[in-house]
Amino acid sequence: MTVDSVEGEGSTFTVTLPAVVEDEQAARAPEKESRAVPREAAADGPLILVIDDDPDMRELTTRLLGKEGYRVGCAATGREGLAMARDLQPAVITLDVMMPELDGWSVLTALKEDPATAAIPVIMLTMVDDEHLGFSLGASDFFTKPVDWERLVATIAKYRTEKGGDLLVVEDDAGTRELLVRTLRKEGWEVREAENGRVGLEQVSASPPSLVLLDLMMPELDGFGFMEGLRRMPGCRHLPVIVLTAKDITAEDRERLNGAVARILQKAAFTPDQLVSEIRALAEREPEYTI
Repeated sequence: MTVDSVEGEGSTFTVTLPAVVEDEQAARAPEKESRAVPREAAADGPLILVIDDDPDMRELTTRLLGKEGYRVGCAATGREGLAMARDLQPAVITLDVMMPELDGWSVLTALKEDPATAAIPVIMLTMVDDEHLGFSLGASDFFTKPVDWERLVATIAKYRTEKGGDLLVVEDDAGTRELLVRTLRKEGWEVREAENGRVGLEQVSASPPSLVLLDLMMPELDGFGFMEGLRRMPGCRHLPVIVLTAKDITAEDRERLNGAVARILQKAAFTPDQLVSEIRALAEREPEYTI
């Protein structure tokens, strides 16, 4: 504001106003909410990553999961979600389908193709009722909005407790190995691969897994040789092993294995669901009863 005065004539007041008036709240630079952690959550609670372009949905999910003791990170876009998943390694991801730029299906595909994030359980939250597509792309569970929050919390708890097992697949057939790895990662396990018994023993020596899935007929070192080497390794005598084989197991084969494996499954006679059930059953048993 300026003032011009002329003696005997008076004063002229000039006020300059902005062409556009910004709301005080809108003018403030917004805080980055994508990595916000609710105050209610324990500092060491399991981390859940919420990927959703709807700010109200992000806020509601954060508040409800925070009250259950979870830490919650949020991403407003698919690209941000992928980066945060690699960086934060959450226990579980909730993922919306209908998002701009990169939709939920594309995000899910990228998550399952990246070894760093493939084992993270992903729960789809969407207005689109397409469970078949979600499961075929690797989703662990599927919710149609409006979300049943009580069921969502129970589902997150389920996948959080199942996650964390480290499995080793020792199989020379690339197609079978890929199928096993994809199936097990979808269920939330971390999975390592070995194309023969020699490489498998190297993997165990570097870091013993929780359980081994073993083919018997392999080049360089077959499953029988692998078992002999494994039982000589310190601390690996009680490591549970499930044999997956197309070979007809003879009495001589069983004698060579000498009761050292937990299960023997014929490749043509089991389904992925049965395999997952066997692994979970063994994972829940005490070590001294696994062989």
